Amino acid sequence: MQTEKSNILTIEQQKTISMTGVSSVDAFSENQIRLTVNGRRVTIDGSHLKVLAFSEGSGNFSARGEVNSVKFGGARGNAIKRLFG
Repeated sequence: MQTEKSNILTIEQQKTISMTGVSSVDAFSENQIRLTVNGRRVTIDGSHLKVLAFSEGSGNFSARGEVNSVKFGGARGNAIKRLFG
């Protein structure tokens, strides 16, 4: 059984976002950042988004821009398991 790391999400004035427990930054653009946190997808939507820092070792992540929403999705890879499983 895999142990989940604890994670903390902080959004300051919808302009700065930081998160702990991030295992990977999967994609990023000016309008969206996709992360994996404890095997689950996290999508940050907004505008003028810019990744400031990410440390794979510590799992610390930060970005800035206009943060409009943060969505927590299902486990990463579930769609492929449903197709072929």
